[in-house]
Amino acid sequence: MKTLKLFFITCICWQFSMAQNANRTFQSVSFDGKNIVTIQVNDGVYLLKAYDSNIIETTFIPKGEEEIETSHAVVMQPTVPRIVYEENAQTIIFRTTGIAANITKSPFQISYTYKFKPVISEKNGYQKIPDGEAIQFNLTEDEILFGGGARVLGMNRRGNRLKLYNRAHYGYETHSELMNFTLPIVISSNKYMIHFDNAPIGYLDLDSKKDNTLSYETISGRKTYQIITGDSWVDVIDNYTDLTGKQPLPPRWAFGNFSSRFGYHSQAETEATIKAFKDEKIPVDAVILDLYWFGKDILGTMGNLQVYKDSFPDAKQMIKDFNDQGVKTIFITEPFVLTTSNRWNEAVNKNVLALDSIGNPYKFDFYFGNTGLIDIYNPKGEEWFWSIYKELAELGVAGVWGDLGEPEVHPEKLLHHTGTANEKHNIYGHDWARLVYEGYAKDFPNVRPFILMRAGYSGSQRYGLIPWSGDVNRTWGGLQSQTEIALQMAMQGLGYMHSDLGGFAGANLNDNLYIRWLQYGVFQPIYRPHAQEEVPSEPVFRSARAKKLAKEAIELRYKLLPYNYTAAFENNQKGTPLMRPLFFEEENNRRLYTNSSTYLWGNDFLVTPIVKDSVQTKKVYFPDTAVWFDFYSGEKIDGGQTKEVRVRENTIPTYVRGGAFIPMAKPIQTTANYDQNRFDLHYYHDGSVREHISQLYNDDGETKNAYEKGNYELLSFRSDYRTTHFHFYFSAENGNNFSPNTKEIKVILHNIDTKPKKIKFAKRRVDFEWNPLERTVTIPIKWNTKKTKELFVKLY
Repeated sequence: MKTLKLFFITCICWQFSMAQNANRTFQSVSFDGKNIVTIQVNDGVYLLKAYDSNIIETTFIPKGEEEIETSHAVVMQPTVPRIVYEENAQTIIFRTTGIAANITKSPFQISYTYKFKPVISEKNGYQKIPDGEAIQFNLTEDEILFGGGARVLGMNRRGNRLKLYNRAHYGYETHSELMNFTLPIVISSNKYMIHFDNAPIGYLDLDSKKDNTLSYETISGRKTYQIITGDSWVDVIDNYTDLTGKQPLPPRWAFGNFSSRFGYHSQAETEATIKAFKDEKIPVDAVILDLYWFGKDILGTMGNLQVYKDSFPDAKQMIKDFNDQGVKTIFITEPFVLTTSNRWNEAVNKNVLALDSIGNPYKFDFYFGNTGLIDIYNPKGEEWFWSIYKELAELGVAGVWGDLGEPEVHPEKLLHHTGTANEKHNIYGHDWARLVYEGYAKDFPNVRPFILMRAGYSGSQRYGLIPWSGDVNRTWGGLQSQTEIALQMAMQGLGYMHSDLGGFAGANLNDNLYIRWLQYGVFQPIYRPHAQEEVPSEPVFRSARAKKLAKEAIELRYKLLPYNYTAAFENNQKGTPLMRPLFFEEENNRRLYTNSSTYLWGNDFLVTPIVKDSVQTKKVYFPDTAVWFDFYSGEKIDGGQTKEVRVRENTIPTYVRGGAFIPMAKPIQTTANYDQNRFDLHYYHDGSVREHISQLYNDDGETKNAYEKGNYELLSFRSDYRTTHFHFYFSAENGNNFSPNTKEIKVILHNIDTKPKKIKFAKRRVDFEWNPLERTVTIPIKWNTKKTKELFVKLY
């Protein structure tokens, strides 16, 4: 048997092509008996570490160098898996129950398999190149590649050479090669990921020379990568976010509507804006103050980081008044301290700025003025910056907006406390989020911080970073790029990628565009209209038509709060994206791997945004895994087909999976008034679905780690259909610190052709309402979650 296994692995290694480096020769190997294999070669050392049965990490240490152990991304501790280690004269096998590394000694070759199926192999492996270092891999001819962060290149990014250097792209539309989040991640249609665990700048070359080669290039740092595998796409992302950290559950108010623009000039203007929302009865949960909170002018004031009292005479009272109305306040901050700002001398005297080669603060010019950059890698800089955030939190500010954090300008000769600008550039936003997250953990340990950041890197999700897609143009082209960006980033662990709804850049007053963008916003992670102030971003200041339709979209967003919050909980627990590509449904349908026009919102909504003007019909593909129901009309559509559907002015094409339970909140004006004990529960019946289970997650919406602290309830709804009748089962898992309570639920059954003969809840007959036109049955019930209860519906 051993001989057969070794022969099989040898065949796999041969399949992966030639030796990875003709000049590299095997010398010796050792196994620590647990999870690490050390291989000596003539030009260095390979360290292979198994984290679990899905992840292997490989590090190359060139001769004469020492291992760089610190990772910006990895937090997982190895759970020593069951290891098979075998060696003979030709081959080394290092295999878990899932992933395996297979090493051919001569010619030297490292390849990877998952459950004995080929994954990828090193080509030239590690090598020196003229401008730094590289690691090369072999690709199969038919692989589709995703990753590299936020770009607008089409879903399949193979054929591109991607720069790894976070940089803003102002006013982008349908093409952008370089943006704010450039992640060192490659995802293959063969269902594996490679994470290059290194911070300095570089490139990802995704077979740009058309020779089936994947290459990671960098100026310096770690020669480390992890191969992440899994049985499904959900598993792969779950495993990656186990490796780099799960996204904390945001506060519940973050799923409401934001009032935001660049920017509110005064306290009076801000208060008048929130009053307009209240007067128009348009729900709102947060207001964001751009840079005018610390200065009267755009130029010359950045770095003041203190409330400008001429414009905001009583910010503390304003924030309190907003909070009493269920509206949270968020302040913008930037990492730049201008030489003309009120804090310049303080920053210099306290040694909190990045330096030049002779130890002075490095000063440079950019759009906002002559400036220095806060050195968050200097403990003094980190402490000083956090002290400002602590003051803002004590003022009542509920969220942090970190802007320009690429950093927008980052001169190469600038020196940080622990490295050069190019070594720290890509993780500056990542570590800025860490600074805020850890500061809250220390000084406000029960608070879920809201951290909105324009830049980050791999693993930033674990610090609660909420990314957005930058300064997108306020055009149809700008809208067209957003689903691709969000879907790609969600697959790379950053599930809250979203856009400035309505578009940011340019004074384009286009109500049709605005309405369609806000309708799309209902089914993406954060609902935050934001734009340059020449054209208002807030619906209360738009035309009567735009205001009416935007209000409808926002009200739907609030009705979906229980569904959205449960999807967010799933992301917190498993890393599962809120927005999901269609190939999550049909893994073997290769046509779907390049489709970003339709996507899944959570598990049960199929959404197709309208991204062009005056669209009357739209082609939609319906996955063959389900029957789908029009969310608005109830029309039933069989899966496995492309259908041209009619487009309405007040909605975008939205469909619900047959058999799904969709919980919906009662109408509210702020999430502060959300009553988790009163809701509607819609069930979309189809005869093809005999059984289905859905869950609804609840907690107090604000306590950090509420689930881990036992301060939660997880409601389960199970359907059991048997031709003539239904059984619905209601059960609850209550955390140790959560008291069971009584729920008032309006159960609404869809696609019911006949009036039921009788309905019982908890073995007692209950009244119900039958609507033959809409083919719905509405059943009001009261359920005390201490006990599992049954709803019985006899149809015939």
